[in-house]
Amino acid sequence: MADLADLAQVSKITVSRALRDSPTVKPDTRAKIQALAKEHGYKLNLSARSLRLQRSNMVAVVVEMKPNPDRPLSDPFPMALIGGICQELTSVGYAVLLTTRDGVHTPAVQTADGLILLGQGRQDEAAALLADSNVPLVVWGTEVPGHDYVTVGPDNRQGGALAAQHFLTMGRRRGLFIGDTRHADIAQRHEGFRNTLVAGGGQLVGGISCPFSLADGSAAIAQWVDGGGGAFDCLLAASDLLAIGALQALRKRHIAVPDMVSVIGYDDTPLGASLTPALSSVRQDWQAGGTLLARRILSLINGEEAASASLAAQLMVRGT
Repeated sequence: MADLADLAQVSKITVSRALRDSPTVKPDTRAKIQALAKEHGYKLNLSARSLRLQRSNMVAVVVEMKPNPDRPLSDPFPMALIGGICQELTSVGYAVLLTTRDGVHTPAVQTADGLILLGQGRQDEAAALLADSNVPLVVWGTEVPGHDYVTVGPDNRQGGALAAQHFLTMGRRRGLFIGDTRHADIAQRHEGFRNTLVAGGGQLVGGISCPFSLADGSAAIAQWVDGGGGAFDCLLAASDLLAIGALQALRKRHIAVPDMVSVIGYDDTPLGASLTPALSSVRQDWQAGGTLLARRILSLINGEEAASASLAAQLMVRGT
């Protein structure tokens, strides 16, 4: 770099900035320095720069869920969030390492400048695990009392409340909820749904805890109906996959949707919107969420203050 500075008759810092395409260097000077670098075979040693700066310029994105055939990583969650994260981080020169919870102890993850966790896990166990790593951490999820990590996530109570309000305006009064409330996000959706339903003169006849797959949604409703569970005329599922499974079980039992039971899912996925009738769902803006996650982790890496953020939910009313 010093040799290039002598050849170009500029300072060493100007060479450094020109090779990074910094707009602080005049275009003609930048072009001259880059041409000299190419002529003399000079390339930036990224490893050496990272060592000097004591940074890897990499953020590890950890997906809490364990992928399986019923719930693959290619689903809108987490891919839509990852898209927003990558777009934001790569635009400022950061690399993104994607891994699952099982890979958090690998050397590559250990050298990351920051961690983004997608999903807190049951009883917040995944977030608690990474919070002890002494690396800047931002979590996709809801704020949990007693934990001091930064979160970005949807307003889950609002999402549950929106579903209940819609059911009440339709004259539905007996609600059922399905979803694993050991997850803080799901517990808040359940709370918002129940409280708003009761405040409007309705009641929550029951809640079924189950994983997030289509098959589990179908099995939960089958067990409830066939086992003599309380009659219900509206259903909020904690995800679209659960809602689609529930629709299958209701159809098999000749329970018409929406004539006899109204159903709302959560996430507003393309799969749900393509059904006949199309699935009503609470929408989360994952692209905006991914962007916020990236901005929060960059602030923490740079030693700046970063506050948790909550994104407004939106009810997409369709055919169910």
